[in-house]
Amino acid sequence: MTHLIALSPLDMAIICIYFAFVLYIGYYLKESSSTGDDFFLAGREMTAWIAGLSFLSANLGSLELMGWAAAAYQYGILSVHWYWIGAIPAMLFLGIVMMPFYYISKTHSVPGYLQLRFGEPSRLLSAVTFAFMTVLMSGINMYSMALVMKVVLGWDINFSIWVSSITVAIYVALGGLRSAIFNEVLQFFLIWFGAMLIPILGLIESGGFAGLKAKIIANLGSDSYTHAWSTLGSFNDNPMGIHWTGIVLGLGWVISFGYWTTDFLVVQRVLAAKDLRSAKMAPIIGAAFKMMVPFIVILPGLLGLALLPFKLTGEAEAVATGGHSYNEVLPLMLARYCGPGLMGLGITALIAGFMSGMAGNVSAFATVWTYDIYRAIWKKDATDAHYVSMGRWCTILGVLVSIGTAYLVMQFQSIMDYVQALFSFFIAPLFGTVLLGMLWKRATPAGGFWGLLSGTVGSIAMWAWVKADPSAIRYIALSSNAKDMAENMYRGLWSWIICVAVTVIVSYMTKPKPESELKGLVYGCTDIPSEEHVPLLQKPAFWAVAVSLVFFALNIIFW
Repeated sequence: MTHLIALSPLDMAIICIYFAFVLYIGYYLKESSSTGDDFFLAGREMTAWIAGLSFLSANLGSLELMGWAAAAYQYGILSVHWYWIGAIPAMLFLGIVMMPFYYISKTHSVPGYLQLRFGEPSRLLSAVTFAFMTVLMSGINMYSMALVMKVVLGWDINFSIWVSSITVAIYVALGGLRSAIFNEVLQFFLIWFGAMLIPILGLIESGGFAGLKAKIIANLGSDSYTHAWSTLGSFNDNPMGIHWTGIVLGLGWVISFGYWTTDFLVVQRVLAAKDLRSAKMAPIIGAAFKMMVPFIVILPGLLGLALLPFKLTGEAEAVATGGHSYNEVLPLMLARYCGPGLMGLGITALIAGFMSGMAGNVSAFATVWTYDIYRAIWKKDATDAHYVSMGRWCTILGVLVSIGTAYLVMQFQSIMDYVQALFSFFIAPLFGTVLLGMLWKRATPAGGFWGLLSGTVGSIAMWAWVKADPSAIRYIALSSNAKDMAENMYRGLWSWIICVAVTVIVSYMTKPKPESELKGLVYGCTDIPSEEHVPLLQKPAFWAVAVSLVFFALNIIFW
């Protein structure tokens, strides 16, 4: 397949300047990342705005840019649920309810919290599964970037993977989380300035959002691709083959809350905040910006449905026929609208997104590996400098392992099907364990461990069952017409229910910890600092309510 465009010297200069700048940031911050707190938690001195933008940017990788553009082409405006009901309530819950415990306990990681609450077995199980998931997720970013370079520029896929990987490995190994955070803030603005070109020019061409909807309906003969809620009353009325219960309970409750409140990739950024109020405000700031992200990631997929002269297909079918896959809709729209200079900015925005997501995974992997696996099992009493050195070396190791996983992504029709499957395996049951640990004093160490293990194994078993017998999807997703995404949502819900049920049953059969050992870890046993003296406009709860009102308004507008 021939490439779509060629870069001008100006475009190449913009890309080269970006690579040089991110490497310089890593080199510049090396001297201020010499201790464990500096390297793994950026010294706990980030402001609410820096922590909040980094919190969002760490998630604004190819999962957002490539994956949701592909999902929007495949499923229509239903994909916006992953930004609104699938993100906003959970982000606000993290800021208001859960951050006090993460922050007050001074843990380095989510597995570290589980160690304090449930003991070493739960910490080790969550750390190993998180490390495994992280390197698999990192492969998404590498694959996505290489795909853009191949489709748009004709670059060799292996060359693209190695250039981006080596760059991320260098600047994270040098500056640790501090380097990753500062680069993520830079990448946040680059992504917005570069990626917004496509929706603006696309809406102009299609005659505004009303014209876009009319073109989609004309092309597909149905308006089901243009409604967020009104088609969810039946499994058969929407492109995803899902019922509103799957969206609200599977996505809005289990998958969403699991990811935003327990995935250390994003929680780590908030733990770097300078004080508790900043730690609570950071997810709220992130939520406000998160509601606007569909403009730059969902709209390109909808524009593809309305304006592309040919139909995109799944990855396997595209390879067999020499056509384009769902995953290529964003680079195809980029090539459609961007000329010299603008193309360089657009490509740089995509590269920034991929490297942001990759760096987020790598820095989180380094922390969990060093503190929750290496120190817990092999080296419990080494010096702080030793752990920093290990963090730097396993950053490089994590990148090398991630390169191998990049090729696994090619087996899935859509990037998002791959990602949501991983979330249903590891994130959904983890949320059940952390939630019960924080809110229920009676939860015991044995209950936490066996609940987490049962939920994880149960989710993987359900996935394997459907792979072995495709007709089993009618039991997992409650409908024989369900697509992969719907199956992921319901499987996440069932795995959470299994985790909670086993945790409760085992906890009632075993002895709980005394309340004196739960201080700073569980509601009812912890004194939360009062905010009564803080002016109303500075209270996190006030801004959480303001964001909630905008959230409800958007869902009604796009009903």
